[in-house]
Amino acid sequence: MKQSVDKQQLLQSCGRLQFISHFTERYSYLDAIRMALEGGCRWIQLRVKGATDEEVRPMAIKAQTLCHHYGAVFIIDDRVELVQAIKADGVHLGKNDMPVDQARQLLGEAYLIGGTANTFEDIERLSRQGADYIGCGPFRFTTTKEKLSPLLGLEGYTILLQQMAEHHITTPLVAIGGITPADIPDLAACGIQGIALSGSILRATDPVATMHQVVQLIHPL
Repeated sequence: MKQSVDKQQLLQSCGRLQFISHFTERYSYLDAIRMALEGGCRWIQLRVKGATDEEVRPMAIKAQTLCHHYGAVFIIDDRVELVQAIKADGVHLGKNDMPVDQARQLLGEAYLIGGTANTFEDIERLSRQGADYIGCGPFRFTTTKEKLSPLLGLEGYTILLQQMAEHHITTPLVAIGGITPADIPDLAACGIQGIALSGSILRATDPVATMHQVVQLIHPL
């Protein structure tokens, strides 16, 4: 049985900056994860679309080993059974994946479970189902995800956070989608609790240095 963790503490520390794995012509998934960790990120999500659990499992084990070495949280996108099999720290569920409450029944309270939102209705549903955090976006256009939901921008996040306050929803909201280091101060000012990055790190001339820069910027969130 997986040991219980202080999820709120993890979200307030590691969860304010999340790296979503991706690949480029230059970097593999594991290269990307290693550079994010070297740059100081302590929350990694392995997101590999279009592959089976058995194909992803060896990569997940290597990524988990890297995360353990750096003391980082390791989340897997979508694959609830794989999360349970290798005892990852949690799972992130997209809008077309398993519902959060169903995943909670399978995994129990010791695992972190996040969900994807674009509207207040999404946020309300995920909060009601018991999500530990909500990845909300996209902030702007991004090429790292297909079938984008409507763009939110700063105004969209401001409205959503106001609606959450009015309905006493306190689930941490993590902004995602096309975010660059330059966006962090404005996102912090509007009250967002965390950010998730992917492409802006891997497109940088020096991904490790860029992630380190982001780590230095993230403290106002």
